[in-house]
Amino acid sequence: MSFRLEPPLPGTTLLAWRNLAHDRARFAVTLVGVLFSVVLMGAQMGLLVGFAQTASGLVDAAGADLWITPVGTTNVDIAASLAERRRHQALAVPGVARADPYMVQFAFWRKPGGGTESVIMVGYELVSGRGGPWRLDGVSPDALKVDDAVIIDRLYADKLGVRASGDTVEINNRRARVVGFTDGIRTFTQSPYVFATHTNAQHFTLVDADRTTYVLVDVADGHDSETVRAALAARLDDVEVWHARDFARQTQTYWLVTTGAGGALLLAASLGLVVGIVIVGQTLYATTVDRLPEYATLRAMGAPNTYLYTVILKQAAIAAVLGFTLGALAVLVLGLGSTRSNIALATPFWLIALLGALTAAMCALGAIVSIRRVMRIDPTSVFA
Repeated sequence: MSFRLEPPLPGTTLLAWRNLAHDRARFAVTLVGVLFSVVLMGAQMGLLVGFAQTASGLVDAAGADLWITPVGTTNVDIAASLAERRRHQALAVPGVARADPYMVQFAFWRKPGGGTESVIMVGYELVSGRGGPWRLDGVSPDALKVDDAVIIDRLYADKLGVRASGDTVEINNRRARVVGFTDGIRTFTQSPYVFATHTNAQHFTLVDADRTTYVLVDVADGHDSETVRAALAARLDDVEVWHARDFARQTQTYWLVTTGAGGALLLAASLGLVVGIVIVGQTLYATTVDRLPEYATLRAMGAPNTYLYTVILKQAAIAAVLGFTLGALAVLVLGLGSTRSNIALATPFWLIALLGALTAAMCALGAIVSIRRVMRIDPTSVFA
């Protein structure tokens, strides 16, 4: 009587584990390969997400519904200037609850001990708080009411030559005093954000009192933001009006796609995937070749092809689970370590889930070569 196995297929998990564990050195190489691939993919994708969040940080944190920008603006960090009358024109449009000027301009920072750094001055209206510093570290925004007051982030304190609150510096040859710090506000350009009141920012950047960079608009309750946006675009000439989410996406696209930075990170992540497929494929194939007589015996006993394929796929699954677990932990540790650095490595839950799916696909693809080899087994070879 022939021996046939019907689903569920018994013993496949144990057999898969024994095949892998039989040669511990080879199994260790497989796990290291999967771990390396997971860490490489996770780190590169985490940097991509972190850079995207950093690039649009000002837009996301401002909390405005709409942004009025100079024509041709491609990102929040680099823009021309607007006449402040645009704010008053915006306030006359039905559905506009509030409109605030917002200054974002590059400037030169002279350190107390000598040397110059490029910074981005961010000037906002204290009354509304729109676009002001977030993640404040033990300081009130009211500290910026002093004429020469600025706030910087601790991540860039050493770069800017600042040791403590109260240190004095020069911005475009004008005296400024650091009155406090934020904690964890990064900038994609590596030119640190320096927060001040809108009036002080105009003073530091040598911009005329009737000029600004953007106008931040709040839409009144009960009004449709797209309708208000269209009305603003029709009323104001030589400007663009963006939904905040669209301006944030445009900024991310500019820095990550137009500059090629995102493509480089995705390429590195893809290389990690390819390396993982090759290592897993080679290891599983070597294990399969070593076990060809056993597979031929199972075929001769009547075991269906699905049984043999399941063993190989479960070997790949075991390698995927163990390698992913170790690799994901390493990526999370790297993410935690990056919180105190200028480089943002984000590890949201969805990214870890995507990493798990990629690992599973990687190991499954690596198993295909072994499955194709088993498909060609001649069961009569066991009697040769």
